[in-house]
Amino acid sequence: MYRKPVNELTQDEACDELRALMETLGAANVAYHRDDSPEIDDAEYDALKVRNMSIEARFPFLKRPDSPSEQVGATVAEGFTKVEHAQRMLSLTNAFAPEDVFDFDNRIKRYLGLPELDTLTYTAEPKIDGLSLTLRYEGGELVQAATRGDGSIGENVTENAKTISDVPHRIRDCPEVLEVRGEIYMSHEDFISLNKAQRQAGEKEFANPRNAAAGSMRQLNSEITRQRPLRFFAYAWGEMSKPLAETQAESIHRLAQMGFSTNQLTTRCIGPKALIQHHALISARRPELGYDIDGVVYKVDDLDLQARLGLRSTTPRWAIAHKFPAELAWTRLNAIEIQVGRTGALSPVARLHPVNVGGVVVSNATLHNEDYIAGRDSTGTEIRGGKDIRAGDLVQVYRAGDVIPKVADVDLTRRPTEAARFIFPTVCPECQSPAVRDEGDSTRRCIGGLVCPAQTIEKLKHFVSRSAFDIEGLGAKQVEQFYTDGWIETPADIFALRTRYGSGLQQLKNREGWGDKSAENLFLSIDEARHVSLGRFLFALGIRHIGEVAAMTLARYFGSWPALSAAIDAAQACAGPSWEDILSIDGIGPKQARSLVTTLVQPAERAALDVLVSHLQITMERVPETTSSVAGLTVVFTGTLERMTRAEAKSRAEALGVKVSGSVSAKTDIVVAGPGAGSKAKKAADLGIDILDEDAWLVRIEGG
Repeated sequence: MYRKPVNELTQDEACDELRALMETLGAANVAYHRDDSPEIDDAEYDALKVRNMSIEARFPFLKRPDSPSEQVGATVAEGFTKVEHAQRMLSLTNAFAPEDVFDFDNRIKRYLGLPELDTLTYTAEPKIDGLSLTLRYEGGELVQAATRGDGSIGENVTENAKTISDVPHRIRDCPEVLEVRGEIYMSHEDFISLNKAQRQAGEKEFANPRNAAAGSMRQLNSEITRQRPLRFFAYAWGEMSKPLAETQAESIHRLAQMGFSTNQLTTRCIGPKALIQHHALISARRPELGYDIDGVVYKVDDLDLQARLGLRSTTPRWAIAHKFPAELAWTRLNAIEIQVGRTGALSPVARLHPVNVGGVVVSNATLHNEDYIAGRDSTGTEIRGGKDIRAGDLVQVYRAGDVIPKVADVDLTRRPTEAARFIFPTVCPECQSPAVRDEGDSTRRCIGGLVCPAQTIEKLKHFVSRSAFDIEGLGAKQVEQFYTDGWIETPADIFALRTRYGSGLQQLKNREGWGDKSAENLFLSIDEARHVSLGRFLFALGIRHIGEVAAMTLARYFGSWPALSAAIDAAQACAGPSWEDILSIDGIGPKQARSLVTTLVQPAERAALDVLVSHLQITMERVPETTSSVAGLTVVFTGTLERMTRAEAKSRAEALGVKVSGSVSAKTDIVVAGPGAGSKAKKAADLGIDILDEDAWLVRIEGG
């Protein structure tokens, strides 16, 4: 699949890619965290995560409810009882370059409202490549051990944990309740010995120490675990009845005093430069450590500051993992192919002679767009020294920070004499319609619309995708099959299959790959999919610039399809009160609003939509339950906040179920106005909206 630079993605392309990343990363999480059989290596996984987060950062309104950035680990494997963590076990965001570390430091200062020149103290520790484990002690006794699982629910591995020499069964001078968290790992020497024993016993060898450690920890027979040379480093904590100390470093020292193994390379660092220097030191010592690490973890040392910074959904704001760099490789580019996406975008893909890059064999690479192939960026500035890319070239492939590797360079000294300059097509390879490139756009698009099979099929695939209608048994392969055979051409055709083809069952079960049970299950799944939430329904329509987050935002704002439909009809000229109402929704900008309205008021589109709606029961979007008195209110912050930064204010409000808006409208419930509040406060007063100062707002939410 083609991947262009994030800063060149359209919203529709970003939406498609985020869906694909969710599926790929979800499968990788299950393979790695639950099955201990990774399908991709750490560098590729990190690259996928970085790509996903980069797209979400550029298009925050497209962030999916099931985004990989909202997930930790994977669901519990069968055979173990479940353990609900008292506090979620989180993952970490990643840094790959020194500038990422400086950005991390600056983000923290901005969030806390600290001067840019202030210097913060951090801890830096090796990032162990193992299996996360939490140990719960009550009254000093080990009462439970659990894996991370999906972050909320893990596997109960208490008996297995008790077989590990680094895990104390009893500790002293500790809080009444203490959850100690860390990493199960295996040394290189022990790993070699274990695999030797596996060979001698005629049993399967382990791929690497991490797999060996995770597989050993997940044995249903604890006696097998006892025979495995597992180790444990403690580096964090979960629930505890009282703090261990005032800083991260002092707390780690307390854990060591209690008898836990802690990493001796953990140190305090003042400022980002010191962090980067320690990263270089650990990187240089990496070959002699005797165990696997894949980076260095930085944490704000002051625990009070950690508490102020708080958490995102799956990661703490006060910590980051500085990963070690990925690798480069040279290989032959065999061909350049063009793929057509559901928005008509023509995407060039490099087909490579397979090459191992950082432990992963790759055979495809992104060529971004026609400018990139020609050796220039979107502004016309030369890249790669102006060297173009041709089939037959020897190219350098780079994997860090992208889903599919980039072609980073070309060796002109080894270019075949017959290699011809690539001519980017001006007609669609799928339907022969013109492929045009609008001014200011880096992407060339087919204008064939519904006559282009690539676009129709891709839109149907999107409609049935996991975050849309999610019809079990009707995936990409089945959509292509049914479209080719003329069974479905529009989304409404899916829900008319049984009616249009008599019982449907008889015709379907006789097709290759189908039987009685699979055919009947498909029709049952289609019937179940008729009940759909408004957010999923909107996302499934594949409206350009309307991703999952925007769809969910619209669904929660309007509540029902009739209400949204009426608002769109009233705003069809992109003017008037209804149009302004849509624009006032936090997270919905002019481009999204215009795309929504202009798409859904088109006669042909609306007629097809009405047919689809007649097959469905569209339900109201569920609002997260909360006991806060401000939940569900729309609040605007304006002026200067003095007791917390704007980011803190927004984060706290959203955690209470508040809708934070950037503009004041008749839908606004409260305006929190600090010093310097201007037009927003005036508009609120004119509309009779409650205006609170920061102190009054804090009293309201803390009392609510």
